[in-house]
Amino acid sequence: MFKKRCYTLRYQANNKVELIFPYQQIAVNKPLIDQTSFSILVWNIFKLRRAACLDMLKHYVDKTKLIILQEAQTTSPLLNFISQHNKIADHVPAYCFNDIYAGVMTISDSLPTSLFSFREKEPLIRVPKSALITIYPISNSKQQLLVANIHAVNFSIGVKVYRQQIHLLLNHIKEHTGPVILAGDFNAWSRQRLNLLYHFVRSIELKPVNFLVDSRKRFMGRPLDFVFYRGLQLNAAEIISTTASDHNPLLVNFRLDLH
Repeated sequence: MFKKRCYTLRYQANNKVELIFPYQQIAVNKPLIDQTSFSILVWNIFKLRRAACLDMLKHYVDKTKLIILQEAQTTSPLLNFISQHNKIADHVPAYCFNDIYAGVMTISDSLPTSLFSFREKEPLIRVPKSALITIYPISNSKQQLLVANIHAVNFSIGVKVYRQQIHLLLNHIKEHTGPVILAGDFNAWSRQRLNLLYHFVRSIELKPVNFLVDSRKRFMGRPLDFVFYRGLQLNAAEIISTTASDHNPLLVNFRLDLH
């Protein structure tokens, strides 16, 4: 299966799994955003290694329109969580070990109208990282919401592969005319990586979400997790301190700005 690089796995109720390819026609039954304000949760869940992680997801599942995960593994607890809460989870496996897939996962209430998956191998350890773009309808609007979920490559000398991964994702984003959310674990632990990331997002007019109390996971003094946006108004943003993962989740509330 992993020889077919541009696929996404979709999990729904009753642990149903479906293989989705780019440009595949998707029958959308309802818009994702049907009100002016909505919340998202962005979190590297550390492969769900800690039991409290699932409790945290359950706490926020009905308070958010989107749960944007990195290091999501298709273990029974996570798949049961998706099924029990009648969610739709689009997952881009970066790799597979013992029949468990690992990669980014975007969980929502509604089907996206289209999606695109990306994989990039770590230059040194050769284990891939993944990214996902999902595009959702907005109620009473011709515009759609683009959501990009990324786990950036980590172990590299220089930024060649890091630049390649970010640039490929942003090339898709810049063509989108509606609201955009770009979020995930960017592994921007060096000055060179951080400067490159900000250069790229500014080039397509994305703004960063800033946090009044910034307790994001850091490495070498720099934060790893970010949320960028455009075509939306930022209502509120906070970081939830927890020991349920080695990263703290980011909770952000946006307001539609379609005029």
